[in-house]
Parts: sequence; structure tokens; C-alpha cells
Amino acid sequence: MDKLHKSFLGTGWSFPPQFENQTGTVNMISGIEDIRSSLEILLSTRPGERVMLPSYGCQLDELLFEPLTTTMKTYIKDLIQTAILYHEPRIDVNKIELVDTGELEGQILVTVDYTIRATNSRFNYVFPFYLQENTNVKR
Repeated sequence: MDKLHKSFLGTGWSFPPQFENQTGTVNMISGIEDIRSSLEILLSTRPGERVMLPSYGCQLDELLFEPLTTTMKTYIKDLIQTAILYHEPRIDVNKIELVDTGELEGQILVTVDYTIRATNSRFNYVFPFYLQENTNVKR
């Protein structure tokens, strides 16, 4: 991807922040990677965690022990749609799907199909949402 497209899509710190000792710089990510990282941060941040931006985030953590009913699936989709609408202006959400084949293991895969506004390119992002605490720990 050339520098022109990177400037349209943005450049930001990698997450978690990583620093280069020899140059004294921060590792940066640009373009599509920056948008994917932004979505991951947005969906895993609780509202109120960011001091200067208290409304930033998505309340998915509050739903950890809720039964996965049709109403709950609709609510999860709405939470994600609203969070992206208010906090990620570089994309338009086309569709949000919940893949609950791992429900018995306590995992739901959230697939966000989106279009980058500046380039009109379509992508998708899969976010693993865990219904039980510590299910993302490798054994």
C-alpha cells in the first residue's frame, strides 16, 4: 500500500504499544491494520476506561454470563453497531453476524463485515467474544 492510501486510512500506535530501544520510537501501524486494531480495541474496551473519552468502548463484558437468546444476540449486534457508528468513522458496517458454534465452550465469534469509506474496499473482522471468564487462556 502506498503512502497516499496510508494517509487516508490513518496511522497510529501499535497495540499494545511497543518501543524501539535503539531509535527511541514507537512502533506504528497504518491503513487496514490500523482499522482492524481500532476495532479490536473498541470492542474490548469498557465504557469509562478511557479517562478523556468516557463513552468510548462497547459493553460486551457485562454480558458474560447472560443466556444466548435471540434477544441477547440482537442486543449484542446493536451494541457493536452503535460503538462502531460513534467511534470508528472510517468504516461503514454492512453486516454483523454472531457465530455461536462454540457456545458450549463459552465462545461466540462476532463477524463484522465493513466497507472502508475512503477506498470503498470491503473487509471483515472476527472478534472472539467469550461468555465465561478465562476461556481465552491457553491450556
